[in-house]
Amino acid sequence: MKDASAKTRRRPARRAAPLPKPYHHGDLRRVLIDAALTLVEEGGVEAVSVREAARRAGVSPGAPFRHFQSRGALLTAVAEEAQRRFRGEIDKALAEAPAGDPLARFRSFGLAYLRWAMRNPTHFEIISSGRLFDHDKATELSRDNTELIGLTERMLAEASAQGQLRPFDLKQVQIAGRALVYGFARMNIDGHFPRWGIAEAEAERTAEAILDLFIEGIAKRPQTSP
Repeated sequence: MKDASAKTRRRPARRAAPLPKPYHHGDLRRVLIDAALTLVEEGGVEAVSVREAARRAGVSPGAPFRHFQSRGALLTAVAEEAQRRFRGEIDKALAEAPAGDPLARFRSFGLAYLRWAMRNPTHFEIISSGRLFDHDKATELSRDNTELIGLTERMLAEASAQGQLRPFDLKQVQIAGRALVYGFARMNIDGHFPRWGIAEAEAERTAEAILDLFIEGIAKRPQTSP
């Protein structure tokens, strides 16, 4: 009979349970914002939740709360990212516009605004609506928006100084231009175009034509020879 103690010695040693791995997900904040942006694109703002963003990011439901303590905080970060992308489109358009023609630059600004808003309607709704996030806490977005308002003021002032504009109140021109692009973008979001006979494929061409009507209305007409 074999010694029982020998059997015991031949048994493989039981492996110790692995220690829990420390939490690590690279830039979790960025991953969560990207996940929330995807949720917005798929199902609108209503589809965004911290829990679902965590699931998409592949982390536990509690992990996001070290970065975003509420849905509102997450939406604020999403709004700031959407604004950053919007600003990128504006900067790109202005880089391609003629430097010495402020009215042409003003037009390029408006056209970039319209195109981005129509191609990214939900992102536009996030940054343009005051009910989806806390503007007081979205400091980067507020600062960027102030810079863009100042940019349009300077372009119109330069256009006026160069004699490109008819004698209007520049503040009214600025507000009217903003109302035009914002209103057209909202018509797209709210689904008004079909009732006005505007097919989806024609929306951007219509936006450009309407913007040109506005520019023509504020531009000083060249003097004709008698």
